Amino acid sequence: MAETVTQLLQARADDDNLAITYNGSTWTWREYIRESEKTAAAILGLADTSRPMHVGTLLGNTPDMLIALAAGALGGYVTAGINNTRRGEGLAGDILRADCQILVTDAEHRPLLQGLDLPGVTILDTSTPEWAELIANAGDLTPHSVPGAMDTYMLIFTSGTSGDPKPVQFAHMMIPFAGPVLADKYDIGPGDVCYLSMPLFHSAALMGGYCVALCSGAAIAPAKFSASTFLDDIRRYNATYMNYVGKPLAYILATEEKPDDADNPLRVAFGNEATDRDIEEFSRRFGCTVWDGFGSTELAIIITREPGTPHGSIGKGFPNVAIYHEDPLKECPPAQFDENGALLNPDEAIGELVNVEGGGMFMGYYNNEQATRERLRHGMYWSGDLAYKDADGWIYLAGRTGDWMRVDGENLAAGPIERILQRIPEINRVAVYAVPDEHVGDAVMAAVVLQDGAELTPESFAEQLAAQPDLSPKAWPSYVRIADDLPTTATNKILKRTLKEEGPTPGGGTLWVREPRSRVYREAVGANA
Repeated sequence: MAETVTQLLQARADDDNLAITYNGSTWTWREYIRESEKTAAAILGLADTSRPMHVGTLLGNTPDMLIALAAGALGGYVTAGINNTRRGEGLAGDILRADCQILVTDAEHRPLLQGLDLPGVTILDTSTPEWAELIANAGDLTPHSVPGAMDTYMLIFTSGTSGDPKPVQFAHMMIPFAGPVLADKYDIGPGDVCYLSMPLFHSAALMGGYCVALCSGAAIAPAKFSASTFLDDIRRYNATYMNYVGKPLAYILATEEKPDDADNPLRVAFGNEATDRDIEEFSRRFGCTVWDGFGSTELAIIITREPGTPHGSIGKGFPNVAIYHEDPLKECPPAQFDENGALLNPDEAIGELVNVEGGGMFMGYYNNEQATRERLRHGMYWSGDLAYKDADGWIYLAGRTGDWMRVDGENLAAGPIERILQRIPEINRVAVYAVPDEHVGDAVMAAVVLQDGAELTPESFAEQLAAQPDLSPKAWPSYVRIADDLPTTATNKILKRTLKEEGPTPGGGTLWVREPRSRVYREAVGANA
């Protein structure tokens, strides 16, 4: 049984089934692996083996990126997935923090490097004649090393929602660990096509997409995510499986529905962080099954939805998953609810999701012992995610540790408020966060994006809030921003840090304000952009 990505690839070296389909071009598994071996040989011919054998990729979801992922495994070196939405000093910092001695990019992304100080980094551009010549002249591959199961396959940067991205050491074993389970569960094999539009430099696409194809022999259709072209892509590539992370289902559902939307080959969508409403609507509209789970980039916390998962819950955790307070160190008691479903004991029940057995599959952040120690405290892995658990063990997210709000002397978490606002049919996406109260503590602010073509008035919004029996009066947003879009990471996670920095402003949209102890919203003067 394969324990590494290298072994999985080598097992398909003589496989003539379809491996990659992209804009009219195709590669069999045999062709894909042969080209990846030549790429690895060419890169190793330029490398300095006295330095860390780290090769960065500043690429989109293209065959070049897929070849780079395979080349690193076959060549026995570490691939560093560079976030192509980063810019300037942040981008340069990521490349240097990962100790990349070679960076592979292309014509689309090469301009991002202009003016950056990257000492000791050799830049290779796959769109140039020099690259083609380099590959053509590559000899036979002599790997730098033969990776073991726990050796680092990739450096994958965290999404950076709560600070600078950190490179996670992603082990080879993760791909053969996750792939067979998903392929078997969803009956994926040769003849299937996995549509991968989530960034291939991030763990979500690797653990939810690439691993499925590599372990099952299905084909890969790499793509750049677009809500408007999503369905055309699914039909064009005859895609039967897709993965997502963050808000893509909401983006797609915001497009105009057509009578034949369900006339497509898609059977399964697998991912995480979709809302209950989006899961149900996407399944209905596109005639497929949506499976949603939870997992961090660090892969130390795994939570899965099971049959009977209540609305609002993300499922049940593996046996080592618990919810803890750190000071004093103790497990949180079960959540208690009133007759309307409102949480009665948030201070006691809401805590941080932890792995009580330690880091699990988390191998630490590369070159950052302090950040690793911050994650691994008291013999546990602390995720930074707030959550609570009901008496039956169902887990509900409450936001990040920075999402606590102190409103009128009461602690509120963002997650439950967001789930309630998502019930309003006109709202497509929402973020709830704290802004300074003009007197003391915090005020609740919500930034929302409406469904395409939807209209929502301050009066209608207030009426629909009043109809939510589990919404505490203190949880009513004091400020509501109606925006065209929300700032997000490359993995479609809303950047609340940016929203908090902007404060109670319209931010290019419209701002509604609610006076204290009032249920009436009015449009702020001068708030129209």
